[in-house]
Amino acid sequence: MGDDTMRESAEDDVLLDVRDLETHFYGDESVTRALGGISFQVNKGETLGVVGESGCGKSVTALSILRLLPKLTARTVGGEVRFHGRDILALSDREMRQIRGDRIAMIFQEPMTSLNPVYTVGRQIAEAVQIHTKASRSLAMAKAEEMLCLVRIADPQLRVNNYPYEMSGGMRQRAMIAMALACSPELLIADEPTTALDVTIQAQILRLIVDLKERTGTAVMFITHDLGVVAETCQRVIVMYAGRIVEQASVIDLFAHPAHPYTQGLMRSVPDRRRGRQRRLPEIPGIVPSLREPIVGCSFAPRCPFAIDICRDKTPALRDVGSSHAAACWRAEEVMGA
Repeated sequence: MGDDTMRESAEDDVLLDVRDLETHFYGDESVTRALGGISFQVNKGETLGVVGESGCGKSVTALSILRLLPKLTARTVGGEVRFHGRDILALSDREMRQIRGDRIAMIFQEPMTSLNPVYTVGRQIAEAVQIHTKASRSLAMAKAEEMLCLVRIADPQLRVNNYPYEMSGGMRQRAMIAMALACSPELLIADEPTTALDVTIQAQILRLIVDLKERTGTAVMFITHDLGVVAETCQRVIVMYAGRIVEQASVIDLFAHPAHPYTQGLMRSVPDRRRGRQRRLPEIPGIVPSLREPIVGCSFAPRCPFAIDICRDKTPALRDVGSSHAAACWRAEEVMGA
C-alpha cells in the first residue's frame, strides 16, 4: 500500500477533526481564555477520553463543538471543527440544528437540568425522534419505549409515561442516554455522565455506554476527571490543563509512559484501593493559573518539579515523544525516564 493510499485511509477514519480551537468568555472588564488553541481528532467508532481537573476546559470543548455556548458571554474566536470534513462552526443555526442531536449527541452531567420536568420522559425522547426523522407521534413513542428497553430500564411501557422526578438518578441518566442515542448518532459526547451517581450505579452506566457503543458503532468522546474511567472505557486519551492539551496518547502508552509532569501528578493522586487508607494521596502543589491573563511559557511551570528557565519563557508545542504519543513539555523524555 502506497503512502498516499495510507494517508487517504487514515483521513477516511477521522470523524471529528478539531483544529486550533479558541473559545473566550467575556465579563464586564475581563476576557477569560477558556480554550487556548486545541487540536485533536476523534476517529470513527473509537472512544476518546478527555481528562483533566475541574476548570481545565473539558466541558467548554464539548459546548464549543456543539455550539451551545451562551451567546451573550462566550464566543469561539478561532479554529475549525470539521465533522466529516465540513467545518460546522461555519454552518447556519438551522444547519447546525440538523446535526446536533441527530448526528452528534450529548449526555450532560446532571439529567435533572437537561430533562424538562413538565413533560414525560417518553414524550421528550419521542420529540427528539420526530424533529430529526419526521416520524409520526405513534411511531416516535414506540421508538421511545424501544430506547428505554435498550438502556435497560425495567417496565419501559410504564416508564415511558413517567416524569423525570418520578425516576431515580440512575434511571434519569439512562433516559438521557436513550434520548441521546434515539437518532443513532455517529458521535456521542458524554460529559461526566456518572458524576452525581453512587459507585454502583456509576459502574452500571459506564458498562451500558460501552455496550451500546460496541453494539451501534457510535464513536464516544468521554469527558471525565477520573483516570479509572479512562482506563476502563477508552482507547485514546487527551489530557487538558488550563485550556490547553498537554498530552495525548493511546491509553496503554499514557499509563505506561506518562510524558507530562501534570499527567504524572494526576496518576499519583489516584487512590490505590489495594492499600486502603494506609497512605495520604500526594497533591500537586500550587494553583491553576488565571485564564484572564496571558500565560507566558508553559502553563504548568509554576507547579512543575521539572521546570527550568525555558519552561517559564517559551510555550512548548505538542511534539511526538513516541508512536502516536505527543506531549507539550520541553523535558518530556526526562519526565518519561523519571
